[in-house]
Amino acid sequence: MALLTVRAAAEHLGVGYSTFKRWVLSGRVRTTRTEGGHHRVAQAEIDRLLTRQQPEAKPQARASDPDEAIAGLSARNRLHGFIDEVRIDGLLAQVRLRVGDQSLTAVITSDAVRALKLRRGDDAMAIIKSTEVMIARGVAADAARPKTARRRPRR
Repeated sequence: MALLTVRAAAEHLGVGYSTFKRWVLSGRVRTTRTEGGHHRVAQAEIDRLLTRQQPEAKPQARASDPDEAIAGLSARNRLHGFIDEVRIDGLLAQVRLRVGDQSLTAVITSDAVRALKLRRGDDAMAIIKSTEVMIARGVAADAARPKTARRRPRR
């Protein structure tokens, strides 16, 4: 009898880890506990849950996560949002992405905009890989400094 971890069982069923863990803790899923107190799920229990989800259909693999397609990238800074504006001018295009209450602007090739079929209102992701870091100070921080230290005298 094959026993799977909770994470592996969740992937098998195509649900999130936290959702599956909630099912385990509520008793919806039958598990076996290891000596260390970890839950393990039998393959028969996975099959039972799959049959319950799709009674007349064969079990199917989970639809791929959009992040899975780019899992091979070394950039880990990924911001999910929606496209606020797309401007194409010649070879370049400006894409403004709304991430929460912030706006992020990227300049990419117009060919990339066409290939990705980017349109206003579409969901998109900004992937940031930087080789430099910039530091900025707000106006409030500048006002808090003593007046004598604000400017250097000109020579």
